Amino acid sequence: MLRERGANVGFIFGSRTRIYNTFDAHRLLHWAGIKGKQLPLKRALLRAYHGEGKAPSNHDVLVEAAESAGLDAAQARTVLQSGDYADEVRAEEKKYQAMGIHSVPSIIFGNRYLLTGAQPVEAFEEAIQRILVEA
Repeated sequence: MLRERGANVGFIFGSRTRIYNTFDAHRLLHWAGIKGKQLPLKRALLRAYHGEGKAPSNHDVLVEAAESAGLDAAQARTVLQSGDYADEVRAEEKKYQAMGIHSVPSIIFGNRYLLTGAQPVEAFEEAIQRILVEA
């Protein structure tokens, strides 16, 4: 179902054989957010993992994604080789777990409404309409 939905919006999921630890990717995403490049990096990481089957725990893959998102490769590698942003990422993990998020994808609307799982477009439309009515 996910592959079909992805294809409908122009995203082709590659085949994956395992799940990776993405903690370093999240640290890099935090740094990218400070640099104003979080969304481009997020897209590059999704493309690398889901589209190309690359390991998001591999620092070379992460640096390549950072560079493709317009970030400095040497700075990205420095972040990855350090413990930078680990505390911030752990705090975010705790925050979202306290909100009831234990899997991806999970979408939060307005810091108040949670939609979990791979939902069809109609589920998003319905949720947004409900939120607008309540607002």
